[in-house]
Amino acid sequence: MIVITQIISFLALLSYIIAKCRREVHMFQQNSYFISRYWKWWNDNRTKAISKTDVLGLVCAAFLLNTDNIYLTLLFALIYGTGAYLLWTRKEKKALVYTPRARRLLIVTIAVYLLKFTAISLIVPQYFWFVVPVIGFLSFAIAMFSAWVLTPVENSINNGFVKDARKKLKSMPGLKVIGITGSYGKTSVKHFVARILAEKYNVLHTPGSVNTTLGVVRIIREQLKPTHEIFIAEMGAKKMGDVRELCELVEPDIAILTAIGPEHLDTFGDMKNVQKGNFELPESLGKDGFALMNADYELVKEYSKTNTGLLWYGLHDSFSDYSARNIQYTPGGMTFDFIHQGNVVIELETKLLGEHNVSNIVAACAVAMELNVEPGKIAYAVRNLQSVQHRLEVKRFANGLTVIDDAFNSNPMGAAMAVDVLGKISGNKKIIVTPGMIELGELEFEANKIFGTQIAAVCDFTILVGPKQTLPIQEGLKEVGYPASKLFIARNLNEAIAKVNEIAVSGDVVLYENDLPDTYDEV
Repeated sequence: MIVITQIISFLALLSYIIAKCRREVHMFQQNSYFISRYWKWWNDNRTKAISKTDVLGLVCAAFLLNTDNIYLTLLFALIYGTGAYLLWTRKEKKALVYTPRARRLLIVTIAVYLLKFTAISLIVPQYFWFVVPVIGFLSFAIAMFSAWVLTPVENSINNGFVKDARKKLKSMPGLKVIGITGSYGKTSVKHFVARILAEKYNVLHTPGSVNTTLGVVRIIREQLKPTHEIFIAEMGAKKMGDVRELCELVEPDIAILTAIGPEHLDTFGDMKNVQKGNFELPESLGKDGFALMNADYELVKEYSKTNTGLLWYGLHDSFSDYSARNIQYTPGGMTFDFIHQGNVVIELETKLLGEHNVSNIVAACAVAMELNVEPGKIAYAVRNLQSVQHRLEVKRFANGLTVIDDAFNSNPMGAAMAVDVLGKISGNKKIIVTPGMIELGELEFEANKIFGTQIAAVCDFTILVGPKQTLPIQEGLKEVGYPASKLFIARNLNEAIAKVNEIAVSGDVVLYENDLPDTYDEV
């Protein structure tokens, strides 16, 4: 009988180990497979990374050292079986994507575990039931070791992909490439530029928020065709050199810089580096290209190199080449005049909301004008622009509830604009659901505290996600006397949604501002 229970215990433990390996690979993927970022995540989240199953299993294993007690063995199986079940059924905001790279890392990580199992059973079989659970504590180290082992393989594979993409681009000398970067707004501007230019050209753009070198490489290799006339590449940056690397790949003809503000300060270090990192795009252009720069941001206006043509757009700078006037909110969206060098070119109407969207549309229209798209076609395209998914996407439901989905990302400027839009939309009760902002370095606490005061000025009810993560927002709310009866602090997003369902009625407006990745879950 004891043999059977030991087999059951081993299978439960094996299932748990495989599930935990999968969890480690998931976290690696969410940290872009960078060993340093993954290590920082693990170091900052030890209490989450080491589960109750690890602790209880090890305690139980200690008691099993000198006995074959059947009840202890069954308890061991129950602990690890339950832990495996919880890991396999865990709800994830962004599930692990089983890309070839993720599969390679998962297979190697599991293989390293199995090698250790085999070594233990051969060298110290009497301690097997104790040493194996100890290794469970070290799953992060095994995953890091596996990633390190695979580094030469991944580098070789990636270099091959990059060479293929460059070769394909070189084979299309007539292709015009547009690069878009900035602290905020680049994804929306990308989609708007693509939609408007599609009125005249055959356009390909990187989808969603694909903005890394390997992401762009994949789109080029898999989707770029000889019939395409324009390729639009969004360029993300978490550190110096990221944008330069993308520019060396695609060699853009046109650059759009949407904004420079606090972003990824944990990796950039300071705002000067953020500025330099974004300036890598216009600096990459040849003499025949042009850069379109947002004059509403002081850090953008400091760009002065004249190796290429410079055009400026903005809503608040009187010297901009392209701008907008007479912005009016309507029941169906907004209307405004599109201005070029002080003259009204087109009267535009859009379903979208928010001043930042007017700025994004102005940028897109400016590029279209420079590429000779007819004003009438520009106006038609702008009328039919759709909200980019999870970016101030307004959804009206049959039960009378209006939801503003701004869950993709959050930054100080975007968060303030989202709250401003919430205040301007007609409705009964204004509700916000947010975990606040991240990756702002030393500015993070103060930015979230200010966000709390902005929330207090507009929202009738506030739902914060994550007791620890939202402490700065809580402080901001208290500072301006926001009633505690109007505040609910949820442990996770599911609890927050349950609270919305409890308090929201027909006519209410709910803003979902930011949704942190699984790496930031507090439970």
